[in-house]
Amino acid sequence: MNRPDHSAWLSSAPYSLDAKTKSRELGAVLAELTRWHQSQCPRYQRILNLTGQSEKPIIGLEDVPFIPVRLFKEIELISVNKSKIFKTMTSSGTSGQQLSRIYLDRETASFQTKVLTRLMSDVLGKKRMPMLIIDSPAVLRDRQAFSARGAGILGFSLFGQDVTYALDDAMNIDVQGIQSFLARHSGQDIFLFGFTFMIWQYFCQELKSQKIKLPIDRGLLLHGGGWKKLQDQSVTNDHFSRVLAECAGIRKVLNYYGMVEQTGSIYIQCEHGKLHAPIYSDIVIRDPNDFSSMKIGETGLIETLSLIPESYPGHALLTEDLGRIHGEDDCPCGRLGKYFSVEGRLPKAEVRGCSDTHENRS
Repeated sequence: MNRPDHSAWLSSAPYSLDAKTKSRELGAVLAELTRWHQSQCPRYQRILNLTGQSEKPIIGLEDVPFIPVRLFKEIELISVNKSKIFKTMTSSGTSGQQLSRIYLDRETASFQTKVLTRLMSDVLGKKRMPMLIIDSPAVLRDRQAFSARGAGILGFSLFGQDVTYALDDAMNIDVQGIQSFLARHSGQDIFLFGFTFMIWQYFCQELKSQKIKLPIDRGLLLHGGGWKKLQDQSVTNDHFSRVLAECAGIRKVLNYYGMVEQTGSIYIQCEHGKLHAPIYSDIVIRDPNDFSSMKIGETGLIETLSLIPESYPGHALLTEDLGRIHGEDDCPCGRLGKYFSVEGRLPKAEVRGCSDTHENRS
């Protein structure tokens, strides 16, 4: 069987397909990907046989066979010859947790970057902006932590210039370095990136503690991951954004939802506070009891669908996150496609997130 070629999708704007068209066209691509992985990954084929999904017709997006995202922690799933593996990604996790292992060949890794570039152009435009990363450069040197967190930093750094880190190697805020960066780019728009808990703990709290307010009024912050720790501290999304405005003047704050198991497929928050599914991916909300698809407005498990994974069968994954679809094609922001929110984690699900890779070491 020939390998699928989905490069034509890059010629369309990220939020340009209405529900009916997207369901038909993306559904056909995902059906093709399912056949590809069945033919190339015997373990995937056996999983579908055992779950009774191998022979089911794929009529809509909800019919695409899915596997639990946790499987990547348990077994090796590859759909290309091992000699073609270019990069192995590992999920984030605290010590003692099993990590997902995702195997990429050059074609899949390249397509991930191209899709991410299309998504980020919708947020930033085509010009690279001065970039402040609210993290430490040490994460790229620490092989134990270089997983989703390190990959996220490297991936989003492609969209910045004069990339500067806000924290030093010891995770202390580098106020002088930040001020020098801001002086170099006075009057310019600034792109900031970081993981949610890291931003809160090592940036916001330190600025408040030192009674410092930074002049980043022209900043746009993109952040994701680590919400579980903030929820434990009763920090809501609104409170998080309000404190950023108070301590750094940042008023454009966008969250995103994504995972290492589908790197490149991210769901970015719009100016109305909703996460959006672009043309390259989609979500289905499933009932935790019987895994049936749920209606708009109902809360259940999030299944993520993506046309990117070709070197491994990760195109339809049932997560342990709870979410709710708010609508489709009618968000006030004007973007077509489903828009949704993440409501938390399935009770007793293993806690994980990009910022969870950082632990205090005695």
